[in-house]
Amino acid sequence: MRKLNIYHNGILSGVLTEENRTSYIFRYDDTSYNDSGKPGISLTLPKIQQEYRSTFMFPFFSNMIAEGANREIQCRYLKIDENDVMGLLAETATTDTIGAVTVKQIVSQ
Repeated sequence: MRKLNIYHNGILSGVLTEENRTSYIFRYDDTSYNDSGKPGISLTLPKIQQEYRSTFMFPFFSNMIAEGANREIQCRYLKIDENDVMGLLAETATTDTIGAVTVKQIVSQ
């Protein structure tokens, strides 16, 4: 199981969990969810419910990673399987992303 903290403009919004490659959960952080002044992270993951489940990576997060030749180069350089969307997201969406959302890997202890 892998987890990523999801930040919106540098403020923790929630946690993305990959239980396996066919089970993903996005859960809004309690503070973020209960603050009506903080927006949802995307139109496809609105704050009308606190937890979302999917059998595939949520399109919002999939769209944050490169495609085509750039993806091939990143995967080769980072030694990541091209189908490992969670791994690519963890390695490439930590700082300079298009938009307000960034991620940070949660290291299990």
